[in-house]
Amino acid sequence: MSKTIYVLNGPNLNLLGKRQPEIYGLETLADVEARMAKKAQELGLEIEFFQSNYEGAIVEKIHEAREKAAGIIINPAAYTHTSVAILDALNTFEHPVIEVHISNIHTREAFRHHSFVSGRAEGIVAGFGTLGYLVALEYFAG
Repeated sequence: MSKTIYVLNGPNLNLLGKRQPEIYGLETLADVEARMAKKAQELGLEIEFFQSNYEGAIVEKIHEAREKAAGIIINPAAYTHTSVAILDALNTFEHPVIEVHISNIHTREAFRHHSFVSGRAEGIVAGFGTLGYLVALEYFAG
């Protein structure tokens, strides 16, 4: 039986491909999901892909993952730097968490350098564009 990995995306990632393409590229979130679904199948994994602009909806998905997922890949987007609620929810999850960022948050504005999620994550992939999602997925195949 395949193991399920939850892929959670935070605010404004629904605008991927349209918003600041010089930073985030031209690929849409639907493109990312399709690439991940294909890669997951190759790796013998299943993914549950989710995006929300609402912090509480992301927290609810993390709670759901507690019963259904073998791991979480999360791009919390702007909530990276602000959400203790997401961190607290991730701390209730007993399996690996990988944090993903399309841009390198450490070369951007100073307020983006701090991540609440990083202290909980087994690994962080940042600055490799949407390829970072696939790198994170590979972690769960090993």
